[in-house]
Amino acid sequence: MTRTSYLLYKSLRYVISFFVITTITFLIPRLMPGDPFISILGKEVYFHSPDVVRELKSTYGLDRPLPDQYFAFIFNLFHGNLGYSFHYSVPVADILLYKLMWTLVLLLPSVILGAVFGIILGGICGWKSGSKTDKCLTSGTLFIYSMPHYWLAMLMVIIFGYYLNLFPLGGITEGGYSGVEKIVDVLWHMCLPVGILTLFSTTFNFLIIRNSVIQFSHEDFVLCARAFGLSEWQILWRHVMRNAILPLITVIALDFGFMVSGALLVEIIFSWGGMGTLMYDAILVRDYPLLYGIFLLIGLCVIFANFIADILYMVLDPRIKPYSYNE
Repeated sequence: MTRTSYLLYKSLRYVISFFVITTITFLIPRLMPGDPFISILGKEVYFHSPDVVRELKSTYGLDRPLPDQYFAFIFNLFHGNLGYSFHYSVPVADILLYKLMWTLVLLLPSVILGAVFGIILGGICGWKSGSKTDKCLTSGTLFIYSMPHYWLAMLMVIIFGYYLNLFPLGGITEGGYSGVEKIVDVLWHMCLPVGILTLFSTTFNFLIIRNSVIQFSHEDFVLCARAFGLSEWQILWRHVMRNAILPLITVIALDFGFMVSGALLVEIIFSWGGMGTLMYDAILVRDYPLLYGIFLLIGLCVIFANFIADILYMVLDPRIKPYSYNE
């Protein structure tokens, strides 16, 4: 199988996965109890003015049979139309673009910093396995990794936001700023949530890299490198790490794939108006079009991230040969 055939085969698999995700995305919100128009009309209007309810359902197509709604959903999707939000009364695409921007602002530095710190610390501890540094860092990492995100986030808010008053309690910005002052204010509000997410990303990446380095440190190519007179750090960073870092590619790809929803609880605690809080609000009000858009965006991010991971594996690992790929 050539590289082109390999990529086409992978692309076909991901296209099929996308159709499956699309169908599940359409069905899951419909299985939720409750009616989306209760939050819009209120219980009194909903029960005392059934004509208004019927008119709204007719306007949004919810009075049609479920198969008709599904095919209309697919038709609109392939025409780039995600519909209008029941709750916000604006196009779903506009809401997603705005909220995704703030989630990327929060998650991108967390994923990148978590990968860098995890690779450096995990590589050192894995290479010096059993040392005091390894024991201390591994114990501390496991302790932090076992904590729930939301618990540590609330603890940081109480300590650094409430008692010490070093950082704001929540929000994206205080408002009233522009230009450089606004950027500085946003960065100040980012410190705690980015710190929490970076810490948890680092602990997970640390454990993966450490275990991978320990595994490859006993391979024959390490003995050959020592025989050629290479220093221990040259062996680690030039040879061992090149193999040990491969499992982390999938982890980082999934981090980017799930970035739109992975910080749900952290965003809620810090009142950060990103995709996590948007999904939480959409579930509460049963906003079907908005939920469709959020779930589809998450699915596309995961599919795209896995596709990039497949390409990186093929490029970085010479043992993976597309022409011998067989499933």
